[in-house]
Amino acid sequence: MEFDTVVIHYGEIGIKGKNRPFFEKVLLDNVKMHLKRFRGLKVRRISGRLIVEIAEDLNLEELRKELLKIHGIHHFSFSKSCPLDIEEIKRVTVEFAKEYSQNESFRVECVRANKKFEISSQEVNKIVGEEISRKRNLKVNLKHPDHTIFIEICEEKAYVYDNKIYGLKGLPVGVSGKVIALISGGIDSPVASFLAMKRGCRVVFVHFFNITGHSSGVKGKVERIVRVLNEYQRNSKLYLVPFRDVQMELIKKVPSKYRMLIYRRFMFRIASEIAEKENAKALVVGDSISQVASQTLENLNAVYNTSRLVVLPPLIGMDKEEIIEMAKKLGTYEISIEPYEDCCSFMIAKHPETKGDIKIIEEIESHIDIEELVKKCLESIIVIDFHES
Repeated sequence: MEFDTVVIHYGEIGIKGKNRPFFEKVLLDNVKMHLKRFRGLKVRRISGRLIVEIAEDLNLEELRKELLKIHGIHHFSFSKSCPLDIEEIKRVTVEFAKEYSQNESFRVECVRANKKFEISSQEVNKIVGEEISRKRNLKVNLKHPDHTIFIEICEEKAYVYDNKIYGLKGLPVGVSGKVIALISGGIDSPVASFLAMKRGCRVVFVHFFNITGHSSGVKGKVERIVRVLNEYQRNSKLYLVPFRDVQMELIKKVPSKYRMLIYRRFMFRIASEIAEKENAKALVVGDSISQVASQTLENLNAVYNTSRLVVLPPLIGMDKEEIIEMAKKLGTYEISIEPYEDCCSFMIAKHPETKGDIKIIEEIESHIDIEELVKKCLESIIVIDFHES
């Protein structure tokens, strides 16, 4: 079967009420952006779905892979379009049925989005089903068929297909606003960033690195991770924050068991400043309760209270096995497991504090010029833009 269109359906967007046109437009714009590299495509919104008109010589497998990276798509189908004429609809559906074996069963499922089409959905099912049975001698099975032929009757044309490819679902990137993701070179934070995208957030990445002989390799690793995540939201931005000067100052004044917590508190302060610059509404982190010492409830509370914005931890209830499985699907896992130097583990105690007391931490910080250290970090930031290409 030679397909000439892709029919894209969304799920959650359909229940957004008066805001639905806004969500649809953002999804439409995102689809156009993702498919920009494919020549000869036309994308438009019709009758509560998106229609992509495709060229004959298009690589359908490459198109399928790209559509699977777009948040907000519930499912999509490669289809054949035809005029709004029952005889043409019958002809196209029979073409689909020619690919089925004689011992296989089928059913027809019609959706009539265009109510001006005079034949009801049930009648279309009956008429087309009888035509296929007569022409192809196939059995009808309404409950458990081997094949389902879908017919969507829209404003200008009918679309016929027998495949459904399920996408990322969720919301289109951008509808929920912008967030700052604190991304390390590890497994968790890239997954957290991806899940924020799935809820419609445009993610700006912030990475803190310690300038050492290995720092260029660490930065390169993080850039590669962000490049993978950029496949799921185009035009990403990465802030690289040199953190060594802050850490060297903190090492002088902070007991080793509290350093990890105070490192993170400074990271949240700096990320909050970047968020203000980017007009972001929240911070996203890769924390999962009690996975490591810094992620006990007491320590999370001690760190999160330094942020001026809400802190979103999408992985908070997930275990490591679930996070790893998702990282593998995303394509970040193999990069994340490469060795790297983590800022938070630099010169800390063998057994760091697990129940951070905010009063004790604030007393330690009272001897530190917080504002000056944050300012120095912000002056040294490197920004990398990842364009749609």
